[in-house]
Order: sequence, then structure tokens, then C-alpha cells
Amino acid sequence: QVQLVESGGGLVQAGGSLRVSCAASGRTFSSYAMAWFRQAPGKEREFVAAITYNGGSTDYADSVKGRFTISRDNNKNTVYLQMGSLKPEDTAVYYCAARLGGIMRVTTRYNYWGQGTQVTVSS
Repeated sequence: QVQLVESGGGLVQAGGSLRVSCAASGRTFSSYAMAWFRQAPGKEREFVAAITYNGGSTDYADSVKGRFTISRDNNKNTVYLQMGSLKPEDTAVYYCAARLGGIMRVTTRYNYWGQGTQVTVSS
């Protein structure tokens, strides 16, 4: 069982940067692949980035590649999403998710979800 709590969202101007964090409970965090998804109003939840259990491999949606970086600290049971060159279209609720096994881009493959943190990018 893993419980996830996101933090760090907020309002930022276009072109700015923001880092969101996801703190996990439990002693088995290092066994889970972690991912970030986002959901804008009226849209489906979409994949943003994922990282393997040991941080050895990452995957990014084309829309954020080169602008966002996912990382994790297994000693702190935390996964991060560093967001740069933000655009108004990045505005969404950002969710972290966990699964055992490899990284995937499909929401239904993730067993555990946080409550989300709002990121708003103003133009």
C-alpha cells in the first residue's frame, strides 16, 4: 500500500519554472515506478512523465520533453517534477501515481494516486 501526497503547485507566469513534489508513505517506495499525469478542465487525464523504481530510466510526453524533468529521491520517498519554460497550456491539476513494474503511459496501469496539485500558468 502506498499513499501519495502532492505539493508545490501554484500560479506562475508563462516562461517561468515550478517544481512539484510527491511524497509517498510506506517503506517500499523504492520498488515502485512513479509517474506524473495532468488533467486540464474538460480534458482527459494525460501522461506527463515517468521514472523507473531506481531512477535509471525516464519517459516524457512529447509536449513536455526538454522542458520538464522527473526525478526521485528514494531516501526521502519523494518524486519530483521540475517544470520549465511553462506555457499556459501546461495549466492543469498534476497527479502523481505509482505502480509495481515498469513505467507506462496508461492511467489504468497505475494502482495508487495522489489527490493532485493545481498548476496555473498565466500568459
